[in-house]
Amino acid sequence: MNRWLRVVIVGAVLIATTGIGYAVTAGPARAEAPLGPGLVTIYVDIHYSHFSLDATKVRRGTTVRFLVRNEDPINHEFIVGDASVHARHQRGTDLRHPPVPGEVSVGPDDTGVTFYVFDRIGEIEYACHLPGHLAYGMVGEITVLP
Repeated sequence: MNRWLRVVIVGAVLIATTGIGYAVTAGPARAEAPLGPGLVTIYVDIHYSHFSLDATKVRRGTTVRFLVRNEDPINHEFIVGDASVHARHQRGTDLRHPPVPGEVSVGPDDTGVTFYVFDRIGEIEYACHLPGHLAYGMVGEITVLP
């Protein structure tokens, strides 16, 4: 086989597998079909103090790896959890949090990662609780289906 033909074939395979990988992990987050079960990745961009995450549905038992990219020049956080988690963060004054499941602090122009297991059917909230950010609209819900 000619050297150039091998280079073209390898390049085509790399492009195809990279595109498919992105579509499988990131594409359905904006689609109507629920994600999961199993491990899935959701990309969340923060720009102008807003999350890019639209209405998202997951199946119960799904573990989501959130890759949170902060494109702003200020700190943000991505906290996902039940009402008690959010109440604790609303009362808190920490600008940075230690890494725990479902919680990540993300500095300016940085990327953070957190994992969350959706084990209860219903609505699960995500938010940024830094001063003024919640009131600005940095909040949303993920629907967990059977």
